[in-house]
Amino acid sequence: MKRFLISIVIIHLLFYAAVQGEERLLTDELGWKVKIPSHPRRIISLAPSITEILFILDLDEEIAGVTDFCDYPVGVSKKRRIGGFINPSIERILLLEPDLVIATRDGNRWETIQRLRDLGLSVYVIDPKSFDGVMKTTQNIGEVVERRNESRRVVETMRKRKEEILALTRSLSRPKVFFQVGYAPIITVGRGTLVDDLIRLAGGRSISEDESLNYPVYSIEVIMLKAPEIIIMSSMESKRDYLNLIKMWQSWKSIPAVKMNAIYVVDSNLVDRPSPRIVEGLEAMAKMIHPKALGGR
Repeated sequence: MKRFLISIVIIHLLFYAAVQGEERLLTDELGWKVKIPSHPRRIISLAPSITEILFILDLDEEIAGVTDFCDYPVGVSKKRRIGGFINPSIERILLLEPDLVIATRDGNRWETIQRLRDLGLSVYVIDPKSFDGVMKTTQNIGEVVERRNESRRVVETMRKRKEEILALTRSLSRPKVFFQVGYAPIITVGRGTLVDDLIRLAGGRSISEDESLNYPVYSIEVIMLKAPEIIIMSSMESKRDYLNLIKMWQSWKSIPAVKMNAIYVVDSNLVDRPSPRIVEGLEAMAKMIHPKALGGR
């Protein structure tokens, strides 16, 4: 029965694509050539960051489905759900009859992307790794969905806000920062991650900037040895979690950040998601790293 349903949906999709008219051949961020209809009308987002970009480009009506983890902006609550970030339902996606699926290399499984392509869907994959990468991805999606002017305005706003922060912090010292994303065990961020880039742009220097792993595990002994002057934690599942974590850090008085009471919590959605809201994450981190210079912003 499931195979029969998929076959019917594929036939319908092929017919739908045929009547859409003109297609464009674009190259996604992995270098794959993708046939995409002009002015896509039924778009599936496979990640929260993609959903945020589509909404900021004023594509509310064109979004046909989103993942269970897509929670911003408010309007997303009305959208059809296609399952998890890592394991979306292929059947639900097909039933929504999309003319475009946008996926991300960082989170979506390659098996899912390949399966959707094998079924004849247009799948465009993004792969932002830095603040500038997020701006480029926003511009690329604007091209894919025919919202070039809107994406250009969003990117220019992001660039301007970034330059303002760079101007305020350029002449300041660069304090050592420890960024924590996990607590059992203690996990931080390595070289080449989005958060590592944000720390640098915000005027700090990550104590794990030389780590080749994206998310290395650190012992408390290593952290004490590297002596961070600022500790920033990605927000946990509940307020109680990070309040308990702050109490745990306060036990290690020899760490400069603890001694100076420079322990902060940043909204994980602002620094983990490669969407235009990343500029808000950058500003939040800059205020934590250089509170005197940016305290009034």
